[in-house]
Amino acid sequence: MPNIDSQTIQLAIVAVVALAVLLQAFVLLAIYFAIRKAARSLREDVDNLRSSVMPIVDRTRDLVNHVAPRFEAAADDLADMTRGLRVQTADVQAAAGEVVERMRRQASRVDAMMSGVLDTIDRVAGFMTDAVSKPIRQISGLLASAKAIIESLRESVATIHPPHASSDKPPADEKDMFV
Repeated sequence: MPNIDSQTIQLAIVAVVALAVLLQAFVLLAIYFAIRKAARSLREDVDNLRSSVMPIVDRTRDLVNHVAPRFEAAADDLADMTRGLRVQTADVQAAAGEVVERMRRQASRVDAMMSGVLDTIDRVAGFMTDAVSKPIRQISGLLASAKAIIESLRESVATIHPPHASSDKPPADEKDMFV
């Protein structure tokens, strides 16, 4: 069984945290690209609307200049065109409001997902801490008791058979003893 020390545990925790931060960075990058794409699409829609509305405005100006004697008829036509532009503007405003609302819902959804992911990571880290620290404490206790038993056996053998200082040879009865 490999020896798990505190540095290995800290390294594992740091690795899990680093993966969580990396995951968060990827999600934030994806959110950034999605918002950038939505903004670009919105800008293109506004440009398309502008390109379709500007010729109408130009034509209206020419119409007023050319049809000055028939101003009343042109005023009625202009009123009709204005109503159409109002409807289109209302449609554009509704579409823009819908886009903004969708973006808000998506941001709320992404926030909820990220909160769920981070809560799960927190629970997993707590579980991993408990799962790793309990067996380590048990193994540490077993090793401490084994050490105490071995030391007590050594002391009892040393008191039963004290070493002889006068000769370099061990006594005959201690020849086969293994400690």
